This record gives sequence, structure tokens and C-alpha cells, in this order.
Amino acid sequence: MEEKKIKFGIQNGLNVARAGYTEDQILTACMLADKTGYDSIFYMDHTNVPQWKNAIVLDPWVMLSAIAAITNNVEIGTCVTDAIRRHPSNIALAAITLDRVSKGRAILGIGAGEAQNLKEFCIPFEKPVSKWEEQIETIHALYKSTPDNTVDYDGKYYHLKGACLQAPPVRKPRPPTYMASGGKRTLGLTGKLGDGWLPIGYTPKLFEDHAAQIKASMDTNGRTQEDKDNFQYALDIDVYFSDDAEESWARMKEAVKVSLFKPEILRVHGLKEIEGFDFRKYFTEYSMSNQDWIVKMREAATKIPENVARSSTAVGTPDDVIPTFERFMDAGVNHFVIRFWGKNYFGSIDKFASHVMPALRERAAKQS
Repeated sequence: MEEKKIKFGIQNGLNVARAGYTEDQILTACMLADKTGYDSIFYMDHTNVPQWKNAIVLDPWVMLSAIAAITNNVEIGTCVTDAIRRHPSNIALAAITLDRVSKGRAILGIGAGEAQNLKEFCIPFEKPVSKWEEQIETIHALYKSTPDNTVDYDGKYYHLKGACLQAPPVRKPRPPTYMASGGKRTLGLTGKLGDGWLPIGYTPKLFEDHAAQIKASMDTNGRTQEDKDNFQYALDIDVYFSDDAEESWARMKEAVKVSLFKPEILRVHGLKEIEGFDFRKYFTEYSMSNQDWIVKMREAATKIPENVARSSTAVGTPDDVIPTFERFMDAGVNHFVIRFWGKNYFGSIDKFASHVMPALRERAAKQS
């Protein structure tokens, strides 16, 4: 039987932005990850996070090109970008360029967008899922285009007529597309169009439920066995190393509950829907200029049970965090994208590589 592959990556996300790390510090961390055995490095795509005024928020595509230049082994990608703010052709060309400068290591992590990055910039946020499907189809079509093989696309929202790009990707058949999804329709699209799945804010129970929906969609859409075998069930997960797990958890649990608060968590864990909270309005109207929604969400999220919230986050010593990862592996995760929190960022990257990755890779090998 073929050995099960388990991958580990680092995420330059809100953890890095909030800490205010300089570009040099970020690149140093990425070099450390590349040299200590990580498989991937990802970078978030936010316009701003003004609730943290001292945060530094950078463009992911520019930073990933810099990361490509100082690493040799890791895959590199967005976690995640969107095409609501750009034409899909811009995303396709950026992904191809990253793939070429990294010599075939690029990943396109892509979502449908969110109001937080759009409202203040007066970018419409309408029919995001329908647009998302067309965006990915357009991007995939352009990956294959050349001056001798132009492509047409006639969607409701996007159109191509004799279009081409003139820089073929290195990875074949294309840089993999990791889709960020968490609803019935978007999970179905992930099974139809994706090469991987990259959600955030999950418990093992929810991950297993949603992975099953993706697998069912892959069957429905006639994906090949090779597609299924190579599909990456990734997860953006938080790790906080601490000598006292209980003390650390007490300080962070309310923030974790907010990150988990969504209808699907309530459904799979059999929790009664929080009365009076309008999830649809939250996800379409919340923005940095309207803090009322985040206040309402924080109040409602406190009702999530402790054991549910704690199952989502790895806190404590290396021995404390290993079982959390094992539960997610049992739920189907094969690619962890880690946001390290805490003061010793470089130490956390090294500690995980030295003490946690070997144990988890050994476990995956034994299960093969």
C-alpha cells in the first residue's frame, strides 16, 4: 500500500500581520520553514484589518514572489485570494508567474470574497458564489491558453473572446487550485473544480462532514481516480505553544469561539441555532466601518460549548498539541497550514518541526 502523505505548512496570516513583523522577519521565518522540513508556505490576502491599527497588511502576490526567491523546497500559495477584486485573468497570470519564478511550486488558494475587503472600496458583493464558479472556470481555461490556442468563455458574469496568456505554467496540468468553501453549494463546487480544499475555523467533526460532501461531489461530477487520490484536504489551523495549556486556553477561548461561530458548526454539533443572529447579514454586511456586527457575533459565540471550541485549536506543549492534530488527521486532513501565535514565532516554527511533525509523520506512515 502506498504510504500516506501528510503535509505541513505555515500561514502568514492575521498572526503575522497583527504582530507587525517586518518584511525581513517574515522572509527569515519562511527560510527557516523551508530548511526545517515544512512542505508549504501560504500568505493571506486582505486589504486591511483596521480593528488592529498597528498591523501590517501586505500584498500576497508580491510577498510570495519574494518568498519564492529565498526558498527552494516549499510549495507557496495564497490563503486565500479572490477574483471579486480583480478580473480572473489577473489571478491566472499572477498564479502562472508565481509558478514560473518558483520553478513549479505555486498553489492558487481562492475563495469567493468577503465584505470586509470590499465595502469601503465600493466593490459590489453580489452573487459571489455564482461568480466564483465562473471565475475558476475562466482561470482554468486561461491556464491552457496560448496564441495558437485562444479560449472563449461565455458566462453570465465573465466573458472571454479569443483570449490567451503567453506564459505557460511549470506545474502540470496546472498550479493546483485550493478552494476555500464551507457551505453546501461551495463544497459542491470544490468537488467539481478543485484540486484541494482550504477552510479555516473548523472542528474535526465539521471537517469530516464537509470532506464527505466534497467526496460526494467528486463522484457526481465524474472526477478521475487520480484527481481523488491527489486531492489535498487542507486546513488552516491555529497553534499556540505554551507551558500552561489551561492558562493559555482561558485567555484565548472567547476569540476561538468567535472564529468558529457559523451555522455549520451549530448543525454538526447539534447546537440550537442562536436566536436572533442573522448569519447571512453578518457575512454580507460586516466590514471594518461597521463594528456592530462583530459585537453581536462575540456575544452569541460565547454560547458555543467549551469542548467544541477547544477541539479546533492546538494549545500547550508539543505533547498537548499532538492529539489535536491526530483528531484532524482521523477526520481526513492531509495538509495542515499552521498559524503560529505567541511571542516566539521563530521558536514555534522550529519547535513544531522538531517535536510535532516527526510524531505525526510516523503516525501517518503506520496507518498506510
